[in-house]
Amino acid sequence: MPSRRFADGEVVMGRWPGSVLYYEVQVTSYDDVSHLYTVKYKDGTELALKESDIRSQSSFKQRKSQSSSSSPSRRSSSRSRSRSPGRPAKGRRRSSSQSREHKDDKKKTIQETNLEKLSENNTRRYNGEPDSTERNDTSCISLEQKLKPDLEIERVLEQYSLRPRKEEKKKEEIYSEKKIIETVKKIEKASSKTKELEFGGRIGAFTLIFLLPAAVFYLLLMVKQDDPSLMNFPPPLPKLESLWEARVFGVFLLWFFLQALFYLLPVGKVVEGLPLSNGRKLQYRINGFYAFILTAAAIGILLYFQFELHYLYDHFMQFAVSAAAFSMVLSIYLYFRSLKVPEEELAPGGNSGYFVYDFFTGHELNPRIGSFDLKYFCELRPGLIGWVVINLAMLLAEMKIHNQNMPSLSMILVNSFQLLYVVDALWNEEAILTTMDITHDGFGFMLAFGDLVWVPFVYSLQAFYLVGHPTAISWPAAAAITILNCIGYYIFRSANSQKNNFRRNPADPKLAYLKFIPTATGKGLLVTGWWGFVRHPNYLGDIIMALAWSLPCGFSHILPYFYVIYFICLLVHREARDEHHCKQKYGLAWERYCQRVPYRIFPYIY
Repeated sequence: MPSRRFADGEVVMGRWPGSVLYYEVQVTSYDDVSHLYTVKYKDGTELALKESDIRSQSSFKQRKSQSSSSSPSRRSSSRSRSRSPGRPAKGRRRSSSQSREHKDDKKKTIQETNLEKLSENNTRRYNGEPDSTERNDTSCISLEQKLKPDLEIERVLEQYSLRPRKEEKKKEEIYSEKKIIETVKKIEKASSKTKELEFGGRIGAFTLIFLLPAAVFYLLLMVKQDDPSLMNFPPPLPKLESLWEARVFGVFLLWFFLQALFYLLPVGKVVEGLPLSNGRKLQYRINGFYAFILTAAAIGILLYFQFELHYLYDHFMQFAVSAAAFSMVLSIYLYFRSLKVPEEELAPGGNSGYFVYDFFTGHELNPRIGSFDLKYFCELRPGLIGWVVINLAMLLAEMKIHNQNMPSLSMILVNSFQLLYVVDALWNEEAILTTMDITHDGFGFMLAFGDLVWVPFVYSLQAFYLVGHPTAISWPAAAAITILNCIGYYIFRSANSQKNNFRRNPADPKLAYLKFIPTATGKGLLVTGWWGFVRHPNYLGDIIMALAWSLPCGFSHILPYFYVIYFICLLVHREARDEHHCKQKYGLAWERYCQRVPYRIFPYIY
């Protein structure tokens, strides 16, 4: 096994992939398997380089000195040879030949000088950040354009034959498109290994696997109490045999596979997701809203034939247990199938090598059965649409239990607000392709349990609470709560629209008013619009809406406000994850963005 040449922390000169230019970098780590060095540039960009692409500073300066000192002597020798008296020539013919050689020599000298200036300028300009920080210029977006100065040098070298013969043989290998793509693949592959563990590492992941189901069952048991005060902890535990019913599990499976059938219908447009580490783009069928319409039609048919939908309310705990059992089985399947996939298809955040951690966070990034994308399907279909069905079941249960001809105003507000949220998510389904859940997180227990259990059974907590604890509110209070929800929704939707449209097409003329800070990765950080107000305006809108969903439940108990408390903690944690990833990814540009936009979620507070 070859020994490493450069030590961690050593400052060396590293070649930019696909380029002939070297920049000052610091060695951060070395992979004994791939024999690649991870180096950090001055702007914070981290890349993986081969040892052949790294030079020590002393040898690099010595080579540069020798190169610059030998160049004039070669030109002088060339000129002296062209004027050598030993060459047989006569009269005008010799004069013409000397004149041509003199002109060619002069042209060659000028081009060498220009080439040295061009290379010098490119080296001098690279300081870790782009020239302009606030211009709507999308030329920094592609890898090809980032390498444009190097390709210009290549064309000059080729045109005037200034390349040494040894370099001539390597010309096609270095600058071909295939070589550039292979370099990018190696960089992504080396950086795909998870080094920093989140959620408390292995111990935290192991704890959450048991804590999350326990939290769901505790909340559902508390809501069923006549006095759901936290002072009454713990609630009476039901008998174990009462938590499981085969019929309920069968209904859950029927629901899951019905949504899978709607997902497979050839309706709706097909779009491409963001590029993966290997440059490939997966295709997704956008038909979530059609699935919602078909589900609504199916529920309407059941109600027409007098199906008792409040069956969900009567067996709510059994449905939660069935969903939790199914999500656990699905998570086990996802982990064992991920052991057979290529390394480039693993999730960058779930490839630690520790079973418990990778099982929890998700080992494979985009698990698919044929064209059926399991993660994408679970994100918006069975759990999110199921949330609306559960709310409707709670509304019908409230009317039946309290002998009401109409649902209460509080129940109408909760159902309406959350219905708007779900319909918006399904209508803008394409936007989820740019979220962290799709682009970064693998599909494991965390997302499987969250999508199939946490979302439908915890997010419907307010409607479940109102069935057993009816709360009367006045029309002015209802109007104020409605206005609050509309404000939150407007911030949430407009901020997400700005971000998604800019990510999809930064050159769109409709976005010309947006200013951004270019980064070394080619992406831009918005500093105008909602994203110039706070760093995560969509989180701000989400929290405002969460508060509006809880207010119709009154102030008798804190339990209905669990959702908004949990959501603040969730989004603050997610914001911290975003902050960490963006700082690593964008380096100095992210620091400048934070100076321009100091507040994270709450303006003038946090």
